[in-house]
Amino acid sequence: LCAVGGVQSQSITVDQQMKRYQVPCIAFINKCDRNGADPLRVVEQLKEKLKHNAVALQIPIGLEADFNGVIDLISMKAVYFDGTLGEIMRIDKIPESLIEMAEKKREELIDKASMFSDELTHAVLEEKDIPESLIWEAIRLGTIKKELTPVLMGSAYKNKGVQTLLDAIN
Repeated sequence: LCAVGGVQSQSITVDQQMKRYQVPCIAFINKCDRNGADPLRVVEQLKEKLKHNAVALQIPIGLEADFNGVIDLISMKAVYFDGTLGEIMRIDKIPESLIEMAEKKREELIDKASMFSDELTHAVLEEKDIPESLIWEAIRLGTIKKELTPVLMGSAYKNKGVQTLLDAIN
């Protein structure tokens, strides 16, 4: 999906084909480095226009010309893509200005993922530390059942976010 254009007619056609052939869905919001990019708006469009139970696994660090990387909401770490083509992945701590938003979005993610895992639900209710593997397992179950659409973001042209997309698919 395009971070600027959002859900377009081509997206609708692909979505209809995926539903017809019962293909599980994972979404990648591309072009986060373009003027007018708003990937969180596109996540909402996935919910409203395509009726997906979409959940962001990442939030962007900067947008448009300032797009530097993403915050992984599962590991709660910042992922930067350095080098001329984003080939160097650097993991760092979340910038102070984005911690509050990251915690809110992570809570939404865990809330949606917990619908597919009793073990995750118990961990949330008991306020235990939640292992990443438990979240991934719940996301995988929801995706395979075609009841959850994980959403990742980046800029394919500059290879920003492509690595984390491929990891999520695996």
